[in-house]
Amino acid sequence: MRQGGAQISRRGAVFLSQCFDFFRPAKTAITGTSHKGKPMFWIICAALAGMVTVAIAAPLLRRQGDEAEPAAAYDLRVYRDQLREVGRDLERGVIDQTDAERLRVEIGRKVLAADRALQRAVSGQRSPGGWVALVALALLLVGAFFLYQRLGQPDRPDAPIAQRIADAQALYDSRPTQTEAEARAPHPERPEPDAEYTALIDQLREVVQKNPNDPRGLELLAEHEERLGNLVAAKDAQRRLVALRGDQASAEDLARLAGLTIEAAGGLITSDGEKAVAEALARDPRNPQARFMVGLLHLQNGRPDRAFPIWAGLLAEGPESAPWIAPIRAAISDLAWLAGQPDYTPPEPSTLPGPDADAIAAAQDLPPEERQKMIEGMVKGLESRLATQGGTPEEWARLISSLPVIGQQDHAKAVLGEARQRFSGNQPALDLIEAAAKQAGLE
Repeated sequence: MRQGGAQISRRGAVFLSQCFDFFRPAKTAITGTSHKGKPMFWIICAALAGMVTVAIAAPLLRRQGDEAEPAAAYDLRVYRDQLREVGRDLERGVIDQTDAERLRVEIGRKVLAADRALQRAVSGQRSPGGWVALVALALLLVGAFFLYQRLGQPDRPDAPIAQRIADAQALYDSRPTQTEAEARAPHPERPEPDAEYTALIDQLREVVQKNPNDPRGLELLAEHEERLGNLVAAKDAQRRLVALRGDQASAEDLARLAGLTIEAAGGLITSDGEKAVAEALARDPRNPQARFMVGLLHLQNGRPDRAFPIWAGLLAEGPESAPWIAPIRAAISDLAWLAGQPDYTPPEPSTLPGPDADAIAAAQDLPPEERQKMIEGMVKGLESRLATQGGTPEEWARLISSLPVIGQQDHAKAVLGEARQRFSGNQPALDLIEAAAKQAGLE
């Protein structure tokens, strides 16, 4: 399991990058619009672009062609008439000289203001800014067309769900064999081993060749061949180990064989790799490494809708330090989108509350009776907090696993029932709780 975890940690990002490179065009294909041979698409696009262009250009053109007299010109004529009227009133003796001067100054200020406003209006009409804006708009439309021609996919055919499922099945059926995949797989880069290490591995190979039924020798050979980057040799050694152990081979043994088979194929899950994954799950349906690889299998073969619930469950279960969590967390948002779950929010990384290393060390030094009391206190503290404040599925799973340890089997069953009710409808959380119940012997 440790070695398999290292494989996921090292290769996970590469596997997912290859998978999502395949799926990125699919994001534009979900609408399923075919453009080639369908002029109606281009007619609609041209009509929409034309309407937008007219809506933006009309005010600019109206401004350019507007020959109506500015309001400031009318105001200027009115003020000049008023000045002439002041002069006539002064001649008739209607007003005296002082009032006439005061009125001329006041009207003169208005004349100057109106004249400045008129100059601005005339300058605005003569400004080429409107035409510049129209030219910029035309360039934007032409640029958008050529950008779509370069980056868009006007010749992509319709992609209804039935066709996509059929394409995924065809991709699954046309996978290369393990031998073909191994022949095409690049050799992994590994640090150059020193001469002493290489000599020891040569000796190990000779020992295994002389004693092919030595399980410990095969186990060591598989581990060290993988370290050297000899993935096919590591896979073969692990396969012989699994065959030697027969029914006694553990789910971890089979999961490790699956991981080495996938690595030897360059990250592709062939039928041989799928068979090893299925055998690992047959031994332990909850084996997280094997479940990770099942999700990867679905993702590689065009079924993100099947991969998403598996990986979402693994992410909810944690722990955060598990080697498959980092690649899942990096990909889960895109995977949720592809699976039709755009509202999915991945759980935040968290460290479950519990005793720290110092508390555990202190408990080891206590007499058995006091140690039991200390453990009971921590379990009761967790239970009290969950009852009053609530908690994550991981914390409920921890409580369910801990209660039987302190001899409260019946109470653990009651807590299990409460947790099932609390998280009903949340399948990843229920999977985690059921796994804890199975581990605690409650099922």
